[in-house]
Amino acid sequence: MSEENAKQPADYTKALASTAFLLSYPDADWWEEFPEWRTVVREVEMPQARDLLTQFCDYVDETSPEEFEAQYVRSFDFSQNTNLYLTNHDRTDFGKQSQEMHAYKELFLENGFDVNKDLPDYLPALLELAAAIPADHAKSVLEKASDKLKLLRSRLVEAKLPQTLLIDVALMTTEGLEAEHV
Repeated sequence: MSEENAKQPADYTKALASTAFLLSYPDADWWEEFPEWRTVVREVEMPQARDLLTQFCDYVDETSPEEFEAQYVRSFDFSQNTNLYLTNHDRTDFGKQSQEMHAYKELFLENGFDVNKDLPDYLPALLELAAAIPADHAKSVLEKASDKLKLLRSRLVEAKLPQTLLIDVALMTTEGLEAEHV
């Protein structure tokens, strides 16, 4: 096991919680909390994850709040291809979408949580859940979302969006947890 994977279980919570925050809607509270999360990012022990999160934070710092928010809305609120609701990416079968939504809801309930303000397929909520539970349970949550994360990543790459860095952190953390619990 690599040194980075050895640190993974103790550190996955900071990486996932930071990723969840950075992917969430940049409202006034988000901007107020951003400096605190930048500090959390510096504390992530996994070098590659820390570097990706830092690159994204640097992008945020270099972009005006208005420009960042406009890019966020265009990318995630007005695009079916790149929105953060994982069951929306293949909306051709609404029965399948409903089943997937139910499966995501069950992930929350099985782990002692519920989502009150977000739909259960909202990526930041899933990442927050994974950050709040033991590594073996987090691994299971992230594995269930892995294919959707890979699809979202490919679409973010195609759209040349900086949030690709954040999806890379989520996927990297998933792989690290998988390696740890094989």
